[in-house]
Formats: sequence, C-alpha cells, structure tokens
Amino acid sequence: MRTRLTDLLGIEHPLIMAPMFLVSNVAMVKEGMRCGVAGCIPALNYRTLDELRAACRELKAAKAASGKGAYGFNLIVNKSNPKAAGQLKVLCEEGCDFIITSLGSPEATIKAAHQAGIKVFCDVTDLRFAQKVEALGADALIAVNNEAGGHRGHLAPKELIELLKQHCSIPVISAGGVGTRAEMDRMLAYGAEGVSVGSPFIASVEAPITEEYKQACAQYGAKDIVMTERISGTPCTVINTPYVRKVGTRSPGLERLLNRNKRLKKWVKMLRFHIGMKATEKAAQQVTYRTVWVAGPSIQHTRAVEPVNGIIRRLVG
Repeated sequence: MRTRLTDLLGIEHPLIMAPMFLVSNVAMVKEGMRCGVAGCIPALNYRTLDELRAACRELKAAKAASGKGAYGFNLIVNKSNPKAAGQLKVLCEEGCDFIITSLGSPEATIKAAHQAGIKVFCDVTDLRFAQKVEALGADALIAVNNEAGGHRGHLAPKELIELLKQHCSIPVISAGGVGTRAEMDRMLAYGAEGVSVGSPFIASVEAPITEEYKQACAQYGAKDIVMTERISGTPCTVINTPYVRKVGTRSPGLERLLNRNKRLKKWVKMLRFHIGMKATEKAAQQVTYRTVWVAGPSIQHTRAVEPVNGIIRRLVG
C-alpha cells in the first residue's frame, strides 16, 4: 500500500505506532520496524539524555540490520518540558527518521531537525495550527481527532481530514479511531496518507507496563472511556475504573478557582501536570488501587494481550 507517508519514511505500510507516555519502548518499535511500519517513542520516556541517546543508537542498529521500517521520537515543545532543547540536540546528533512535535511551536525543532536530515511531523487539531506549521516547513500533519486516546482533538476524523486536505498541501496522517483494518481503510478513504495508532498497542507483550493495565485494555471497551481533567489539567481520555469513578473526572474546586487567575493559571497547570504524570506512572508500573490508565476508544477491538506483530497484522491485513 503506497502513499505519501510510505514514500516519506520508506516503509511498507502507512502506519505509525503512536508515541505513548510510559508505554512505547525500543522493543515495541524494533518489532514494528521488522513488520515494515514506523514506530515512535516519547523522548520523555527517558529520564536522562544518555538513556535517550542509547535508545537512538539501538534503533539505528536495528534498522540497519533489518533494512525495514522507520523510527522516530516525540518531543513536547512547550515550556512544560524543560528537557526539550537537550532532547532535540541528542536526536539531531544521533539521527532518526522523524520527530513528532506536540504542544507548542515547532519552529526551532523544524529548523534543527531539517539541518540534520530529520523529517518533522506536527500534532494538530484544527486548520489554524495546521497552516501555521506547514508555513514553518513541517513535513506532515498528525491530525488528532475526537476519537484519539490521551489529549484528543474536537473534530470528527472525516471532518478534520477533509478540512486539512482541502487547505494544506503536506500529507495528513490521521490519529484516533483505528483498531482494525476496516477503520484504517476508512481514514485513507477520507484522504489521509496514513494513520497513527496507539491504544491497541498498550496490550502488547512488549509493552513495559503491568499486566493489570494490559488486561484492562482487553476487558474494557469504547463505552468505558471517559475524559478527566485530573492528569494534566486538560481533558484526557482514561479507562473508567472504580477509582476514577470514585474521585471524579473534574479538577478539584480550589484548582478550578485558581485557574481563573491569569497570573496563577500557568503554575497551577504545571503542578497538575506533574502530579498527574506521577499518578499515571504509578498506575502503569505497579499494582495500586489508584488506577488511572490512559487509553482511547480503539481498545474496543482488543480482546487479549498479543505480540506487536500480531496487532500489526490485524491492522494491515
């Protein structure tokens, strides 16, 4: 299946394994590359720049050995990530096939990455930002729709893809709402050049998370996904576990009150982001009654924990 995405990255199938905080790792991406797709890891999954550098080198060696697939990293490019500059420097020094930017202006990332021969794809949820990043030189758009997991967009897949296709000239990669080959074909029929898929890979053998998290993705479905403000202060999709139902999905009252203060809002959001990420990390890496598991509605099609190559076969047919 040839599209502009497969040509951009030299891959066999127009599929990117989406970057997922705490979930994506080298083992998953290596297996994805062997299957002829692209894989992406959040740079924030590595506590140190040396660990990020080591991951770059391991993936570079794996690609050289198999001659297949592509690999990249996701960068949070706003002020909530003080490591962004150092992470970008490491990626440009070590090299990778692509970088996906999120939450902020990608201008500096695009300039530095292009000088290093790295392509840059940018998360977008609307036309206004899509046109901005295209003007900055982005190589493709990651169109985050309202069926995505995590911090999702507000437009339906068809509406968003067709809007971006009509007004932008660079490839559109649809993110959200894909858990089967039929759903992937639907996004391509709307005009997408590829898809970015995350949630189905949470319940993979290679994922470095608890079996409880993986089994939850197999046991719960689309109807069990709710939006919560308690992770980052911005609505985020999670599985509606008993703990989530107990604590609710809205930010605490004091926090909502402080968010109305223009001077304090930024600091309140940064604190909420820090607290939420720590809670998410605990739930993903150890058994705890405080289960806050991030996932999207595409877990609907997950029935069991499978190896990455089995999930990819289900998606590409």
